[in-house]
Amino acid sequence: MKLPDRIVLANLPTKIEKLERLSKRLKGPQIYIKRDDQTGSEVSGNKVRKLEFAVKEALSEGCDYLITCGGIQSNHARATAAVAARLGISSYLVLRGSKDTPIDGNHFIDELLGAKIKMITPKEYKEHRMEIMEDIKKELDAKGHKAYILPEGASNGIGTFGYFYALEEIMEQEKQMDIHFDAIVVAVGSGGTYGGLFYANEVYKNKAKIYGVNVCDDEEYFKCAIERILHESFTYTNAPIEFKKDDIHILDGYVGEGYALSRPEEIELIKNIAKEEGVILDPVYTGKAMFGLLKEIEKGTFDHCKNILFIHTGGLFGLFPKKELFTF
Repeated sequence: MKLPDRIVLANLPTKIEKLERLSKRLKGPQIYIKRDDQTGSEVSGNKVRKLEFAVKEALSEGCDYLITCGGIQSNHARATAAVAARLGISSYLVLRGSKDTPIDGNHFIDELLGAKIKMITPKEYKEHRMEIMEDIKKELDAKGHKAYILPEGASNGIGTFGYFYALEEIMEQEKQMDIHFDAIVVAVGSGGTYGGLFYANEVYKNKAKIYGVNVCDDEEYFKCAIERILHESFTYTNAPIEFKKDDIHILDGYVGEGYALSRPEEIELIKNIAKEEGVILDPVYTGKAMFGLLKEIEKGTFDHCKNILFIHTGGLFGLFPKKELFTF
C-alpha cells in the first residue's frame, strides 16, 4: 500500500530500549520503551511524525501559513511552530489559556519561534476552536497568504500516517532485535497516534494488540474519534480495513483530575521512573499513560504478554510549568 508523500523532519528511526530495572521489579512482562521523545529537540515527540505528512500536503497546496490549536502547553502547537520556522513559513496558534499565565515551557518556545498566538477561553476552545481557526484563515487569505489548518494534535486522516510509518519502523526493529511485542501501549489525547498504529497493525496482520491510555475524555469518546480518523485516512489510500469499535482497546480510568491536571501518585511515578531508568516522562501524557500501564499490569490485564512496548511520545517542555508539584 502506497502512503501519501511526506517531508523528512524527524530523527528516525527512534531507539527501542529495555527498561531493565522496572521490568525486574515488576516481575511480569518485559517492558521496552520506544524513544519518540528523541525525534528532535524543538520538534521532539510524536507530533512531528504526523506533521511530516500534514505539512507536505500543506506545501503541495502552496500554503505559507500553518494554523493549529491546543492547550497553552500543547506539544503539537510547539512542534508546528518549530516546523514552520524551519521551513521559512509562518504559524498561528490558537491556545486554550489566559494572557496572564506566566510564559513558560512550550508557550515560551512558541514565542521564541515567532508564532502568532491567540488565547481563547476553555469554553471558546471547546465550542468554537474550528470556527476561530477558519476566521483566522479567511483573514490571512484576504491578505494574500494561503493558510492550512491542522486540527488538535494533527489528528486527522493525513496525520495518521505518521504512526502507520512508525509501526512499520517497529516491525523492522523487532526483526533486528529478534523480539516480538505482544502489546504496544501509547497515551491517547486526540486519537491520531493510536489510529496510525492500529491501521498499520491491521494492514500487516501484526500479532500485537494496540492499547491506548486516554488522558482526557473517556473510552467511548476515543473509540468514536479514532473510528472517524481512520475512515478519513482511508480516503488517502483507497485501502480501507474492516474493524469494529470494540477492536479499539482503550484503558480507561487514568484521566485522574482531568486533562493536564496531575495527582500526587502520578508525579511520584515520574520521579521514580526518572531515578530508576534515567527516562523522564511528562505529567500530561506519558506520566498518566505509564501510570495506567503499571496499574493494568498489577490487575493482570497483560498476563498474556511476554514483551510490552511503551511509546514515549515526548512532552519534556511541559514539565517546567509543573515544577511546583515536585518536591525533593
